[in-house]
Amino acid sequence: MFKTRLLSGIMLVIVLVITVGFGGNLLLAVSAVISIIGMTELYKVVKAERTPLAVAGYLAAILYYAMVFVGHTDLLIYFAIFYLIALMAVYVFTFPKYRAEQVMTVFFGVFYVAVMLSFVYQTRTLEDGMIMVWLIFLSSWGCDTCAYCAGMLFGKHKMAPKLSPKKSVEGGIGGIVGAALLGALYALAMNHWGGAAISPLFCAVTCAVGGGISQIGDLAASAIKRNYEIKDYGKLIPGHGGILDRFDSVIFTAPVICFLAWILL
Repeated sequence: MFKTRLLSGIMLVIVLVITVGFGGNLLLAVSAVISIIGMTELYKVVKAERTPLAVAGYLAAILYYAMVFVGHTDLLIYFAIFYLIALMAVYVFTFPKYRAEQVMTVFFGVFYVAVMLSFVYQTRTLEDGMIMVWLIFLSSWGCDTCAYCAGMLFGKHKMAPKLSPKKSVEGGIGGIVGAALLGALYALAMNHWGGAAISPLFCAVTCAVGGGISQIGDLAASAIKRNYEIKDYGKLIPGHGGILDRFDSVIFTAPVICFLAWILL
């Protein structure tokens, strides 16, 4: 299992480096595909992945990414309203085929997965996006690794015993501190070898905030799985599970890093 997890993790990083490195339409298209796969995994939880409701969700995600492509995310509130109306139309005209729980999950899925993940692309399009976008993964996956190590060494107090018994307060703090340190080291490396001029303090603070938020994303995805008594969302990534299993923290971190970049830079 360790070997499988390691090899698939390496492949995932290679794909990530290529798509994020090139950015542009390639990153936008890959983000859209990943979003739809993640939405499918979420819809499977409530047995709605192959229904007209789900089709409406997939089409809404594609429409949203089209809005991102043309630069009209300012229309998001109107998009949300008309999307909800469309879902409710399917709900009432096919009643009682679907449950309200399924309708709400399909509506929620577009924003939880597609909209949140789109901020990886939106961060990449910023003026310093090539540098900033990697803070998303440093603060999410870096925090996860540091939290695991700190928890193994110092963990005594449970963070959420009923939800995730293995996670500790000490591990959570270690993850945030580790993410901050990785951010500072990343800035120093980019300044030295990449000719950048980015503040190590900014990257440290950004990664610390992102690391804290990423743990909420991780626990939120776990909470949904506990509610429905499933182990993983999917099997797409061997040893890791599905898209939502691997990107649960990135989903929450991406918009936070993007907002911090807009505000602080």
